[in-house]
Amino acid sequence: MSVGERDSHSTVQGESSADTIVLSARNVEKSYGGVQALKGVGFDLRAGEVHGLCGENGSGKSTLLKIISGQITSDAGRVELYGEEVSFKSPVESLAFGIKAVTQERTLVPSLSVAENVFLGHQKSRKWYGVDWKVTKARAKEVLDRLGCDVDVEAIVSDLAPGDAQMVEIARAICTETKVLILDEPTSSLTAHEVSILFKSIRNLSAQGVATVFISHRMEEIFEICDRLTVLRDGGGVSADVISNYTEEKLISDMTGKAFSLSDHESVQAESREVALRVEALSLPFRFQDVNLNLQAGEILGIIGLVGAGHSELLESIFGLHAEVSGEVLIHGRKHRISSPRLAMKAGLAFVPADRKRHGLVLDMSVFENAIMASTAKFFRLITPKPAKEARFVDECVADFGITMASVDANVSSLSGGNQQKVLLTKWLGTKPKVLLLDEPTRGVDVGAKAEIYRILQEQRAKGLSILVSSSEVPELLILCDRILVMHRGRIVADLKSEHANETNLVAFAMGQGMSGKVQE
Repeated sequence: MSVGERDSHSTVQGESSADTIVLSARNVEKSYGGVQALKGVGFDLRAGEVHGLCGENGSGKSTLLKIISGQITSDAGRVELYGEEVSFKSPVESLAFGIKAVTQERTLVPSLSVAENVFLGHQKSRKWYGVDWKVTKARAKEVLDRLGCDVDVEAIVSDLAPGDAQMVEIARAICTETKVLILDEPTSSLTAHEVSILFKSIRNLSAQGVATVFISHRMEEIFEICDRLTVLRDGGGVSADVISNYTEEKLISDMTGKAFSLSDHESVQAESREVALRVEALSLPFRFQDVNLNLQAGEILGIIGLVGAGHSELLESIFGLHAEVSGEVLIHGRKHRISSPRLAMKAGLAFVPADRKRHGLVLDMSVFENAIMASTAKFFRLITPKPAKEARFVDECVADFGITMASVDANVSSLSGGNQQKVLLTKWLGTKPKVLLLDEPTRGVDVGAKAEIYRILQEQRAKGLSILVSSSEVPELLILCDRILVMHRGRIVADLKSEHANETNLVAFAMGQGMSGKVQE
C-alpha cells in the first residue's frame, strides 16, 4: 500500500462526507526518457475536503495533476473516480467527468465581460436567433454568488482587481458540475485581503461537497486552508496525513529530505560602512512621494508594503523604468541621471523583476543565452557567441547555485521555477553590479529553492554586494535582511533593524497603524 493509500480511511475533522473518496491514484508511474517523474505514487481525495499537494519543484506534483486532468497518460497504475477506473486521453474528457483546474497563469480574455468569460468554452443560454444574454448573465451571477463573490457580470475583465479576476477564473471552472477542483498557486498575485476572500469561497465549495486539490508554496496558506496533505519527493510519496499532524518543520523536512529550520539562517548585522546607494526625494506621480533611503556596501536592505504601497515601483524607478520619476539617485556618492535600464546598468545597477517569465527571461532561448544576455548586451551580434570567459562564469554559477538542467543549451522554459530564478540571478550577477535590486526574489519557488536563493544572496552580500530586496513575505525579509523599510501609501514610514522587526510590527506599519510620524530604529 502506498503512502497516499494508507490514510484512505481516516476522518477529516468537520467534514461529514470525509469517508467518500472522490478520486484516487493507485501506484501511478510516469517516465520521460531515462527520468522517472513518478514512482508508484498513491493519492486519495475526498468529498468536501481541501487537500494540499506539497513538494519541491520536480517532485512530481505537476506530472500527477497532468495525469489526473487528462493532459498526459501514465505508464502504469490507475486513476479511479468514485471507485471506477478512468483513463483520460485529453483534458476535454476529464472536464466531462467534472475535474476542473485553475492555474496561476490567467486564461481569461481581458476584453470580454465577466459573464462572457465565465461561460467561455461552455454552452451559453440561447434563443432561436442567438445567445440569450439576459439568462447567461443571470447564470453567471448565480455561479459567482455560489463563491460569495460580488462582481458585476457586465464588467470588463481588464478592469477587475487581481482577486476578482481569480474568482472569475474559478467561476468559469465550476459553472458546470464540478466534482474535483484543482487550484495551482491561486494566490500568487493576490493581496492578503483577496486571499481571505478566496479561502472563504473555497470553504463554501467544500460545504457543497466539492473536493479541492490546493497547491501553494506559502506555508501559512497550506496550514490555514488544507484539511489533509500529501507530500511528494523525487517522484515518490513521502507522507500523507491530516494537517494537524504536521508542523512547518516536518513538512519542510518531508519535502526536502533533510532537517530544515528557517531560524538556521541568521541575519548578519551590517556595520556602518560606505553608502552604496542613496535615494533622495524620489517621487513617481500617483505611486510614491519623497522617498529617501541609504543602502550600505555589503548590506541587504528589505522593503515591504501592502499592494499599492509603491515598493515595486520604487525599485523599477531606481532602475530607470519610469521616465516621469523625479529626485536623485547616487551610487557610491556619484549622482546619476538614470532614465533608462541601459543607463542603470552602466551605473552599476542590476534588477531582478517579480515576473521572471514576462520580464526576466526569454523562455524560448537557452539557459546559456539567458545567463549571458545582460552581460553581453552592449555587443551587437546576429548570433550569440560562447566566449570562454562567459562560459566559465555560467558553468561556475550552475555548479555554485545548484541549477538542475539537461544542459546549458536546453531551453530555460524546461527548467523548474526555482532553477529559472537561479538563471535569472546568474544573468544579472554576470554584469558584476555594484547594487542588486530584487522584487519578489522567491515568488513561485519551492522551499528548497528558497533556501538556496537565500544562501546565494547571503554569499553575494559577504562578497560586498549591496542588495535592495522588495518582498511580500515577512518571514523572507526577517531571514535575509539587516534592515527593513516599510512603505505605506507611497511613503517610507518605518526603518527597522532586523533585531527590532517582527511580523506584528511590520504588518502594523504597512497598514498605517502605530505610527507617530517617527521612523523607528
